[in-house]
Amino acid sequence: MTPSNAAGTLAPSHPRRSLWLATLDEPLAPSDPLTGDTEADVAIVGAGFTGLWTALYLARARPDLRIVVLERYHAGFGASGRNGGWASALFPSSFSTLAREHGPEAAMRQHAAMRASVDELLRVAAEEGIDAGAAKGGTIVLARTPVQLARARAEVEEARRWGRAEDDLVLLGEDDARARLDGAGTLGATYTPDCAAIHPGRLVRGLLAAVRRRGVRVHEATAVTAIAPRRVTTPRGTVRARHIVRATEGYTPGLPGSRRAVIPVQSLVLATEPLPAEVWERIGLAGRETFSDHRHLIVYGQRTADDRLVFGGRGAPYRWGSSTALRQRAADRVHAALRATVAEMLPALEGVPFPYAWGGALGIARDWHASVGFDARTGIGWAGGYVGDGVTTTNLAGRTLRDLILGEDTALTTLPWVGHRSRRWEPEPLRWAGANAGLRAMAIADREERITGRESLVARAMSPLMGGH
Repeated sequence: MTPSNAAGTLAPSHPRRSLWLATLDEPLAPSDPLTGDTEADVAIVGAGFTGLWTALYLARARPDLRIVVLERYHAGFGASGRNGGWASALFPSSFSTLAREHGPEAAMRQHAAMRASVDELLRVAAEEGIDAGAAKGGTIVLARTPVQLARARAEVEEARRWGRAEDDLVLLGEDDARARLDGAGTLGATYTPDCAAIHPGRLVRGLLAAVRRRGVRVHEATAVTAIAPRRVTTPRGTVRARHIVRATEGYTPGLPGSRRAVIPVQSLVLATEPLPAEVWERIGLAGRETFSDHRHLIVYGQRTADDRLVFGGRGAPYRWGSSTALRQRAADRVHAALRATVAEMLPALEGVPFPYAWGGALGIARDWHASVGFDARTGIGWAGGYVGDGVTTTNLAGRTLRDLILGEDTALTTLPWVGHRSRRWEPEPLRWAGANAGLRAMAIADREERITGRESLVARAMSPLMGGH
């Protein structure tokens, strides 16, 4: 959801449309804009994964509720239609951070809830007849240098200290790693079964159809200009509701009073056309595992249901004033770097064209801690700050918001991320300087390790500021 001060019906231009939105079997023209004042029991701002999961779980639990969803452009316009297609159990705050803040038992419950949410997402999508092109092949993260291998071993050792067994995370030797993904220089890998590769465009649009079937009113082409207790304001009319959910993720800074709530950071993605079988025989990913490696500047990839390779990563600079716009020159630079990275990582892709290249804004809270909550006094709920790990986390958020709004005390409402409040980001120019310094630091850390062959001192210094230990 993108808040705006203008009503508007056309989405702004992007360097290119994402593969996920370009390969849908339906038009993306916004439909059913709000046409005047209305009332509802629940008003949800944002028709991405968070908003639509929340609407679906509420409608399934209470078919009598009047639910309205408001979306600036079209459902799935934001990160929900522009991500890398990982439905993973990853949570942006590290296990040790959660354990330090809330205790080991609470941290383990959060982790278990994330693991269970992968299966819940797939289960409900199947029940709703949504073909999300899903395959739960897990995630393999290659170790391609000795220092990366040491980091992989340390990650598994820490998991064992917290009681996480091999069915959660395991260290693979070189042969087993290459059997799954034959990356250049592979020395080993970590593997977890807790991830599904999906087509997020089909999932988000399938959720849209599912909530509309249940009588939820979804008003696209409807910009929200303000959220207040029991009232959502748009140029097309006012929605009065007992409960309101802010589900705007990286676009939250566009709302009055929320400029410093999160910062929007761009993640950039590439995709090939379907690749022939002989190329996949060289690459691997026979189980459609999602993949990455143990570098510091995040990269990620997957094999799609129709045999394309999707590959993405960070690198685009944060823009002044929390702008979500993606400049063409910056996008071209990062996309070129990603092409070089994936060809170096997977030599079978040397010279293979990537006709799809896109980007999208994700939301990062000041402490890199995702949160979900509901203020019974104001009737306003929220969820976000997923730091790029939102595909599954939004499902957990939707179920948790359902319970909070309905006033039910459940295992979900006692998870440690519920009610968490991150402090605000600094004002400009400190916000711009700090965000971009962090991005540059991760690139420097990878170069440092290539040169020294030792764990990066830069990365160690930055880790506490980026949700790490």
